Amino acid sequence: MQKIFDGHNDLLLRLWRNDDMEAGRFLNGCTGGHIDLPRTRKGGLAGGFFAIYVPNEEISGGFDDAGIGRLDIPYLPPVDGLTARRTAQEMAGILLRLERNHPEALQICRRAADIQTASDGGAIAAIMHIEGAECIGPDLLELELFYAAGLRSIGPVWSRPNAFGYGVPFRHPGDPNNGPGLTGLGRDLVEACNRMNILVDLSHLNEAGFWDVARISDKPLVATHSNVHALSPSARNLTDRQLAAIAETGGLVGLNYAVNFLREDGLRDPDMPLELMLRHLDHLIGILGEGGVALGSDFDGATIPAAITDCAGLPNLVQAMRDHGWGEELIDRVCWRNWTDVLERTIG
Repeated sequence: MQKIFDGHNDLLLRLWRNDDMEAGRFLNGCTGGHIDLPRTRKGGLAGGFFAIYVPNEEISGGFDDAGIGRLDIPYLPPVDGLTARRTAQEMAGILLRLERNHPEALQICRRAADIQTASDGGAIAAIMHIEGAECIGPDLLELELFYAAGLRSIGPVWSRPNAFGYGVPFRHPGDPNNGPGLTGLGRDLVEACNRMNILVDLSHLNEAGFWDVARISDKPLVATHSNVHALSPSARNLTDRQLAAIAETGGLVGLNYAVNFLREDGLRDPDMPLELMLRHLDHLIGILGEGGVALGSDFDGATIPAAITDCAGLPNLVQAMRDHGWGEELIDRVCWRNWTDVLERTIG
């Protein structure tokens, strides 16, 4: 079975919302969500980025009540720093507890080489990721704390403003060019991440912030879970000019499975052909090359195509790649090796 390393999931948010009561069901199997251990093994999901994300109270129940229509959510207000720090620490604690109590099931990877080691041992290879840096104070001391816990990837913003910069709202059609870029503190954060070999994720960052990171960073540019604006004009997707800039650095884009970022009409309707995902992948490869494209599902945080449903359905996507005419080498690059390659050049 083809192994898959994935650029983004929100499993920790799901477990945290259930007061960690779902951790046992994660290990033994459950009916909810997109990810549990039995389904990862059935679908070949061997690793990925595990996001620490602090939700707004305004959408504490997620987007599930929005139906299949387009998302049109204006900027949400910032989250309180104290709340963000407490919530982020609790989510990190869930991941650390899984590793400590069940190392045969999950291991946090602090270097790129750890991914292969964990996979060879049958454990999920987990990169600790922060999505929206509200849990980091202005002196950046919390960055040191989370790094010691295993943090190796951070997105300065989610789709809301914070002390570091400005995200993009959920809008379709929408333009990622909305508002100012990184703040002075945001530039400090990017520079600190470069020094510490922490990957800076461009997903959710608005266009001005994107170009600020491109000017500041000396690492490959990476968007862990974003799609093609030319094919689906969501504000969350990347323009061809942005994709070309990522390509110039030898960077990478992970394809987001959220149907509203894949469909041209922006609807959250999961009844869509997997060929539409291949259209985005082909477009990305056309600009970034075969080494610059990977997967970034957004499992447990998005509406997924019905033909995949959850991580157990990943072989359906791999088969769609074969039916599309892709060879096994390209499939392995997009599903696995491109992530491990770029992580070697970012986190070491």
